[in-house]
Amino acid sequence: MISLCVVPPGGRLTAVTVRGNSYPAAFASLSSGCGLTVQHDRQNRRFTVTPGSGAGVHDCAVLHYRFTGHKEVDLMSTYVPETFRGQGVAALLSQAAIDFLVEEELKARVSCWYIKKYIEERPLQRYKDLVIK
Repeated sequence: MISLCVVPPGGRLTAVTVRGNSYPAAFASLSSGCGLTVQHDRQNRRFTVTPGSGAGVHDCAVLHYRFTGHKEVDLMSTYVPETFRGQGVAALLSQAAIDFLVEEELKARVSCWYIKKYIEERPLQRYKDLVIK
């Protein structure tokens, strides 16, 4: 499991360490004044965001993915608890998943409607190039 810290406005994350290897911070653009943390659970193939202390497993926002082939994943679904909605959490999860695709040089099928919308709303060609049509 790797923990990715969301940098507060004005802060800057310069590198991420994954399994002892340091990478330029693909997550530097993930800024949030609320201090949320995205966790990537590779074993269970999911990204999660848990609100403040005392939150239970049912309070966790999650993005699920699965490997569908060599260097291919399916971004299957996002779920954000109702009390946590409207705060940009699904966007934060989606960005973390896209950064994961870039870091690992993966392509993705996108089954989740929200992630499709997230990618469509960002005109960066490098995001669109990650998607398998």
